[in-house]
Amino acid sequence: MFNGDSLFYSRLLTELTLSFHIIYATIGVGVPLMIMIAQWVGIRKNDEHYILLARRWARGFVITVAVGVVTGTAIGLQLSLLWPNFMELAGNVIALPLFMETFAFFFEAIFLGIYLYTWDRFKDQRKHLMLLIPVAIGAAFSAVFITIVNAFMNAPQGFDIVNGELVNINPLIAMFNPAMPTKVAHVVASAFMTSAFVLASIAGFRLLKGSNHIYHKKALYLTMKIGLIFSIATAIIGDFSGKYLAEYQPEKLAAAEWHFETEEAAPLILYGTLNDGEVKYAIKIPYALSILAHNLPKSEVIGLDQFPEDEIPPLYIHYLFDIMVTIGMWMTFLSFIYWLGAKWGRAFVNTKWFRWLIVLGGPLSIIAIEMGWWMAEVGRQPWVLRGIMRTSDAATSSGQVDIMLILFAGLYAILAVGSVVVLSRMFKSNPVERELEERNAEKGGVVQ
Repeated sequence: MFNGDSLFYSRLLTELTLSFHIIYATIGVGVPLMIMIAQWVGIRKNDEHYILLARRWARGFVITVAVGVVTGTAIGLQLSLLWPNFMELAGNVIALPLFMETFAFFFEAIFLGIYLYTWDRFKDQRKHLMLLIPVAIGAAFSAVFITIVNAFMNAPQGFDIVNGELVNINPLIAMFNPAMPTKVAHVVASAFMTSAFVLASIAGFRLLKGSNHIYHKKALYLTMKIGLIFSIATAIIGDFSGKYLAEYQPEKLAAAEWHFETEEAAPLILYGTLNDGEVKYAIKIPYALSILAHNLPKSEVIGLDQFPEDEIPPLYIHYLFDIMVTIGMWMTFLSFIYWLGAKWGRAFVNTKWFRWLIVLGGPLSIIAIEMGWWMAEVGRQPWVLRGIMRTSDAATSSGQVDIMLILFAGLYAILAVGSVVVLSRMFKSNPVERELEERNAEKGGVVQ
């Protein structure tokens, strides 16, 4: 059935695992902050709807955490099984952030459990809110530490290789490499942005399906506003990422922008096709690539002509970059228009067509996250450790990777279907209207 190409199937299985895991990991990083903001707003405004938002989001969050644990464990397993030569070299250097990522997750999980089982145990809800702070910090730092490992792969440092042996290992220097600031900031900010738009998509969908409850309207307004804030932050950090690439990984920037020749006043190329090395049907923005790279419209940008052919990343990353940027710009625009419309009381924000745009924003944000990670990983090729170890030298020589691919693909299919079914049944069996009535009866008040 398969030809036994272990390198090909190792890359395919790793890509499949990361692509699946990144969905749950992104939600796992971003949703705790959404829960904390909703509960804080509810306490500050004495608004039961926001308190219930936090409560219901927390229930669904547990399911995504459970799936994220399974896929995260699979990644750790595959690093050792599929990339043993990489782990033999790099494992001595990056063990510290890998350990700290596990510690951050345990920190998050412990306080999440306490938070979930202490609802209605505190007369002062502010004390209960305090439990969310370590949950949100643990979730964010879990992303920070694992992204540091990825940054190290792009800018390896903190060690020397003498006669094939690792010497002078300094884990802290390895962690605080040049790629770390922009990568960490971009991952965390985009996780917050994506989680906000996914939750907004759910609220918009409930409104489209006939539930005109104020609860969903408040959820939509809150998440779209948060999404707008972090989409702007992600765009600003993306600009810094472009400047990092121009200085430290110019071949990646040049491949993503189809910048073939080193030149001054370089234009930014969007979309288009590539035929025999010639770019057609593209939108060229004059001076924009020079501004992105160096903040100067006439600065020189290094092209692909400065690199050996076997060190040039696959040129299709240009399409990945275009999709990521286009979706990001669209979601920033959409959330800004929604915020203005809601603030000024414009009726169009409540129309079906506009709500459908919001609903589509959730899946589009997930696609943008996927495109960004594919560009990051494919754009580093042919290196697994840039300038030190090629991907072809890092992979296992086992002939059983094809079987692993089938088994893990089956596992991910089960997890995907299972999580969707569990989440949908969880909320369908306990609609917000019923829960508000029950809480109203318990408190003896009136919550509309």
